[in-house]
Amino acid sequence: MTETNARPGARGSRPGRPGPMSGRQAEAARNDQRILDSARAVFVADPGAPITAVAKHAGVGISALYTRYGSKEELLRTLCTDGLQIVVQETETAIERVTAGHDHWQVFADFMRHLADADTSSMTRAFAGRFAPTPEMFALANRSSELMDEFFGLVRDVLRPDLTLHDVSLAFELVAAIKFADPARTTELRHRYLALILDGMRVLDGRQAAGRGELPGPPPAWPELSERWRVS
Repeated sequence: MTETNARPGARGSRPGRPGPMSGRQAEAARNDQRILDSARAVFVADPGAPITAVAKHAGVGISALYTRYGSKEELLRTLCTDGLQIVVQETETAIERVTAGHDHWQVFADFMRHLADADTSSMTRAFAGRFAPTPEMFALANRSSELMDEFFGLVRDVLRPDLTLHDVSLAFELVAAIKFADPARTTELRHRYLALILDGMRVLDGRQAAGRGELPGPPPAWPELSERWRVS
């Protein structure tokens, strides 16, 4: 994961601010990040939690929180927007690596591990349908979809022929469902089961493929995935 650590926005962090900041600005940025980290932890664990739980988790007064975010919905939108930016950044990097001549399977496996570690799918599972997405979010989602289509087409040669892009999207959610009290153990087990999933995604040679049946049922359709974001 060294490549992910070297890029802004990786592993769930927000894109960095340009230029040096004053001491007061740096402190404000740290407080903002602490609030967002707390909001993610609180709302992923309990999407129905009140916004006061975020202030308590972050160790800031509720007035300080409301100065930055006017509502719980605004917090959720910010978290999901950041998540979409991470997906865009990771996909752009994967495309750059493929076009630079890197091994297609290694790039795909790294891409899957990077996004599994960023854990943006935990927010999808927890937040879908709890707020109205903004035009910026729709634009980022469209950009992400376009990039994923491009990337998937570039590495199609190393993937089983009946695998679709939406299968990959749900695979991230399956990995995100693995959660234990110990974060290190959670990461370890997520990597274990992601490795099993990747084995099932990889194209096999003729002899190996003869023993592997087709996937049961059709892949998820876009309307099935997107309908979860409708606010009830």
